[in-house]
Amino acid sequence: MAARLIGILAVDGVQMLDVSGPADVFAEANKQAGRSEYDIQVLATTPGMIRSSSGMRILPDTVLEDEPDRKFHTFLVAGAPHLGGRVQDATILEGLRAAVRGTKRYGSVCTGAFLLAQAGLLNGRRATTHWALADRFAEAFPDVRLEVDAIHVRDGKIRTSAGVTAGLDLALALVKEDLGAELAREVASQLVMYFRRPGGQLQYSRKRKGSPAGRSALQDVQRWVIAHLEADHSVANLADRAGISLRHFARLFREEVGEAPSAWVESVRVEAARRLLEDGQPPKLAGARCGFGDVETFRRAFTRRVGVSPAAYRGQHHHAIDRDLVEGSSCVA
Repeated sequence: MAARLIGILAVDGVQMLDVSGPADVFAEANKQAGRSEYDIQVLATTPGMIRSSSGMRILPDTVLEDEPDRKFHTFLVAGAPHLGGRVQDATILEGLRAAVRGTKRYGSVCTGAFLLAQAGLLNGRRATTHWALADRFAEAFPDVRLEVDAIHVRDGKIRTSAGVTAGLDLALALVKEDLGAELAREVASQLVMYFRRPGGQLQYSRKRKGSPAGRSALQDVQRWVIAHLEADHSVANLADRAGISLRHFARLFREEVGEAPSAWVESVRVEAARRLLEDGQPPKLAGARCGFGDVETFRRAFTRRVGVSPAAYRGQHHHAIDRDLVEGSSCVA
């Protein structure tokens, strides 16, 4: 059987790993299978070298508009930092629509979803993209059913993935579709990656609060909360601290800060708890230090906002640096 032709479209400014990550997964699948199951080609939108976002250059195999009749088995659009805010040339969009027309499946890595959506190829479909650009994507493409927390999404012949390294997860899922779970597990083992990554992408999000917002009285309250997470921050207490009536405070806070006071307090507490868990704090202690009244309240709030439980998050993101240093020191001794 002829090798499956994989096309990866890389625009100028592409994120290198969005191209090389999936390509390496397919290449490793060839190695594990002992034969050429995949023929991987990188396509550019214009002739010549592609300069990636890191400055590294890619020599593409061909140009998108030069291959209008090429039959790709799988066609992926790699992401680039600028794709979330730039309208693409109509020629590129038409070339993309032609490229995916005869494919078995097509999709995107990271912000490549913006390019597919601009071409109208995701309308009415489920899809995902990088968590940091999810709000912008949802606003720009309301006809796409965005799944913000997903690592990758399969809808019919469409496959989309979250940011950057999630492209490896997507490619591994494609290998599993084509060649079975056993070979895909071997690929994951050789590349030292999860066969199935636990949890969704919200556990990697970092929507930290910026400078306190709103009028000075509200900013003072926000600074107080951040400095005293363990205190009782009921809306009534916050309104008293601001010297504003409860009703007026709640309305002003939502208008000037962008969310309800209770939601803002919870988000700040969860973000602080994430850092404690990453440092190795037990969930019970992390929750208490950040002002959650009991373990169950903390677990529910954390899971709702991050997508995994505090215990699971700690297990995945805490690196025992001190233990490694100790072990290293004993070896030297």
